[in-house]
Amino acid sequence: MQPIANSPSRTQQVYAMIRDSICDCTLAPGTHLVQEDVAAQLGVSRQPVQQAMLLLKNEGLVVEAGARGLYVAPIDAPSIIQRYQIRLVLDQLAARLVAAQAAVSADFVADLRRKGEAIIAEGVAAGAGGDVRVSVAHDVAFHSFLYEMSGNPLIASTAEPHWHFLRRVMIEVFVKAERGELVWQQHRQILESLASGDSGRAHELVTSHVEGAKSALLETMSAA
Repeated sequence: MQPIANSPSRTQQVYAMIRDSICDCTLAPGTHLVQEDVAAQLGVSRQPVQQAMLLLKNEGLVVEAGARGLYVAPIDAPSIIQRYQIRLVLDQLAARLVAAQAAVSADFVADLRRKGEAIIAEGVAAGAGGDVRVSVAHDVAFHSFLYEMSGNPLIASTAEPHWHFLRRVMIEVFVKAERGELVWQQHRQILESLASGDSGRAHELVTSHVEGAKSALLETMSAA
């Protein structure tokens, strides 16, 4: 993490910096977060760090262990299952709404294909480059794109805090479960079903995609 320049939104900058360091596993689960040390590292006063920690606690990325202080939240099976349950419902809803629009609008389908295929191409290229964090960012971008295309802005805002948590575990999925290529194959299939306006097929593919990722991660954790 690098020092942050002066800005009216100092707390938000500090929050984003710590959040992203947690999400990309630069700050590993269980890391002790001493606010004075974090403030010194970022070149800010303790106040914005304290405020940022409250936001991170609310999102479940930071936990408090009594007198011992604040720690990066662990990645445990119950948390993974709960977050994936929420993600599954939101992805299913987005898929249904996207497919419904695709069934009645050729212009919508053209836009969906153009933007979706571009994200997939970037994701495949990132995977070939070997940078797992970049690959995960493109993976999240694909799902965020579907939320956007759904026409319901509440899906993205509801999903956002869960994605912050899931970005950490998705790195594990890409690395340890070796699902990188499979993820993008499934994204292509999902996109095609949506563009075809096939809501039932899209629901099936989205469910398999999300449940498969969850199962692969839990199997990897149990084998560790």
